[in-house]
Amino acid sequence: MAFELPALPYAKDALAPVMSAETFDFHHGKHHKAYVDKTNGMLVAHGLENAKLSEVIKHAKDKGEKGLFNNSAQIWNHTFFWHSLTPNYAAPTGKLADMIASEFGTTEELVKQLVAESTNHFASGWGWLVLDGGKLKVTSLHDADTPVVYDGMKPLLTIDVWEHAYYIDYRNARPGYLEAVTGKILNWEFAAQNLDGAGISRADQG
Repeated sequence: MAFELPALPYAKDALAPVMSAETFDFHHGKHHKAYVDKTNGMLVAHGLENAKLSEVIKHAKDKGEKGLFNNSAQIWNHTFFWHSLTPNYAAPTGKLADMIASEFGTTEELVKQLVAESTNHFASGWGWLVLDGGKLKVTSLHDADTPVVYDGMKPLLTIDVWEHAYYIDYRNARPGYLEAVTGKILNWEFAAQNLDGAGISRADQG
């Protein structure tokens, strides 16, 4: 069973001007699609044609299959990223707001740490808000690395800091991109939903 390029959860112009339709044409329509196509081309050779996406990722990590890992993990990472964004921005509420207040003081402080972590992340990768041991944690992972392969790291939301995520709209200004994303289109409702620990399943396929 081949994996598919998942549809965006909003129109490709819905996040403009923070992220333009042109960015989605390239980032979703070309980069994300390429990861899907390359992964599908490797499944039969690894005997994984009936596996779930998360199973493919874990298998590739365990076996040291870098090409398969990089492409399959990027399918999952990008799918999770699209859901981490929303055209209907709203501040955290409920349990998530209470956890943020307890562990960071304010949402502004959490965002400040997420922006700093993502800005200072060297080269390509992802900024993450995760549950780690039941506590909120800001972290980052390199290249295609993903919470899918880490026991105890439960993803809440992510921000893509590969250059292709922001170069069309922000050129090389990663900090400007991060400030805009976190201030205007970050999907706190999705993060709150993922407090149930089932975040990995929300970007899975198969």
